[in-house]
Amino acid sequence: MSNPVFNRIEDDIKNSDIVLYMKGSPMFPQCGFSAAVIEVLNYYNVDFEAFDVLQDPALREGIKEFSEWPTIPQLYVKGEFIGGCDIIREMAASGELIEVFEKNDIKPKS
Repeated sequence: MSNPVFNRIEDDIKNSDIVLYMKGSPMFPQCGFSAAVIEVLNYYNVDFEAFDVLQDPALREGIKEFSEWPTIPQLYVKGEFIGGCDIIREMAASGELIEVFEKNDIKPKS
């Protein structure tokens, strides 16, 4: 049987190079972890889609099941789950995140 929330997530991550499931919006993050990931993405000046899980309880629970990752925010690049806040910060600090962007031909906004 098809899961409508999983279908939505699959569409989201297929239709945008970078997708962030977060609490709040990029302009008004509703938790420090979401704000930290937004800060990293803004530092790299990349385009991304953000989805507020606080607006949709089914999405809030469904994204955790979909990724098998218990926390939010969650970052996807070219359909691949990258990680949550701590992993994103560590990858940014080590240079791994920019490598993921470069490998996937994601360039800064002009």
